[in-house]
Formats: sequence, C-alpha cells, structure tokens
Amino acid sequence: MSLYRNTVWFFKGLKEFTKNGFLSASKMFKEDDLEVDCSGRHYMITGANSGIGKCIATEIAKRGGTVHMVCRNPSSAEEAKQDIIDASNNSVNNAGCMFNIRELTEDNLEKNFVTNTLGTYILTTQLLPLIKQSEKPRVVTVSSGGMLVQKLDYTDMQFEKMKPFDGTLAYAQNKRQQVVMTEQYAKQHPEVYFSCMHPGWADTPSVCTSMPDFYSKLKDKLRTPDEGADTAVWLAVSPAAVQHPAGLFFQDRNPAPTHLPLASTKVTTKEKEEFMTALEELSKKFAG
Repeated sequence: MSLYRNTVWFFKGLKEFTKNGFLSASKMFKEDDLEVDCSGRHYMITGANSGIGKCIATEIAKRGGTVHMVCRNPSSAEEAKQDIIDASNNSVNNAGCMFNIRELTEDNLEKNFVTNTLGTYILTTQLLPLIKQSEKPRVVTVSSGGMLVQKLDYTDMQFEKMKPFDGTLAYAQNKRQQVVMTEQYAKQHPEVYFSCMHPGWADTPSVCTSMPDFYSKLKDKLRTPDEGADTAVWLAVSPAAVQHPAGLFFQDRNPAPTHLPLASTKVTTKEKEEFMTALEELSKKFAG
C-alpha cells in the first residue's frame, strides 16, 4: 500500500505541487482577494525568519498588519525582521522541522513530533483564550501534501516503533496530525476560523537541507517561497477565504482532498478524538 500511495502522490505532485502547478492554478486567482488593509490587526507567525514563514510575514506587513515573529534563532530573526521592515515599511515584533535521525529533546520527546505536532497543539491551545478576544480571528497551519501518504497514527507519536527511522515519513505523519488537529479545532471552537494548507514543493532552505536528494532532482521545478506562501497569506487575510467552511485543507486557494483515492488512509471520528485526547494528556506535562 505504501508503494501505491507514494507513486500516486509523486505523480500528483509533479502535476500540482510544482511551479507549473502554481502557475496553472493562479490563472483562476482573483487579484482583489489580497487587496486587503490589515492595519490594526496582529499576526503571530512561527518560523518567520526564513522561507515561507518570512514571505508570509512580509506580505502581511506590506498590508499594514502588525507581525509578531516567533523564531528559534535570535540572530537570523533579527536579520529577517530588518528585511521585512525594509520591504514593508511597517514595524515587526518579534516553525516546522524535519530531522532525519531520531533525536530526543531534554524532556525525552522526539524532535519532529514536539516541533510539528505537540508544539503546534500547545501553542494554539494556550493562545485560544486571547485569540477569541479578537474580531473574526483565524488560525492557519502550514501543513504539507506529504501527509497524503500517511494514515493518522497516535499509538506511536514519538516513532519508537519506526525501524529504521525515516525522517520524511515522520514529517508526513506530523503533517497528517496537523490536518486532523485543524479539523477538530474547527469543530470545538467555531468562533475561530481554523484552516490548514499545502504550500506545494517550494525552494526553501529547509527543503534544501532536509531533503537534499529531492531538492537536487527537482530544484528546477520548485515553486518560489512567495508562491508557496500565497495560500497561507490568502487564508490569513482575505475575506474570500472565510466563505469556505472552517477546518479544511487548502491548496492554491482552493479546498483540497485530504486523502488519495483508494489509499486507505481514512480513520474514524473516534480515532481523531482519541488523538486529540492523547495530545491533551501529554501537553499537561509541559504547558504552563
């Protein structure tokens, strides 16, 4: 089944996730969708110091939004902050990863899981009371089309049973978990517009360093970071985005399927709820 999923996903990606896929889809974009004044609104963006996150921050700042950058590296964050100020003439107040070797944090948590899944869950959950005080609040998660090859698995979230460990599959599982989180958050908190998206295959520093073979073979077909960021910006600021139901997965400004045909990756509502319960129980150990 994994061979089938990977094959279907790869050929789908060549058609839809590349630069040509974006150029084809963008012919249907409405230019005025992003003609939005974001003055007076605040946007917290994780991983805003490079790649897609930096592009999202820049585009929102250009539209007058106040951007709060959440970054792990203070020096690169400060450099990115200045770049965004130069590009947007607005003040900026200052994540995702793929580890190809199974590594643990000092809290004995697998690094891919804690950054991509648990960290996203804790950050979102802790901020929800504040987010709900805003007018028409939104939460956008940058997921990945790589999740299409994975079925939700909450029985081995730290990949202790994955032998040998595969960072790409771990990342894809985390991205599947983000999609399920988005669906469940949208049901639990209807006053907040939750969505997630696939940026496509974009030429970013993380892709180059985490997936060198993939990058070397497809670098001429990859989207620019700005093209990868387009749908995230649209979901964050455009009135057109919230005309769609909350909790969906988007690709190139349109809702996209969360499962490949005949791939056997669907799970029950009960399993999704059990996954969220497992995250809640684990988060209690670390959330203040």
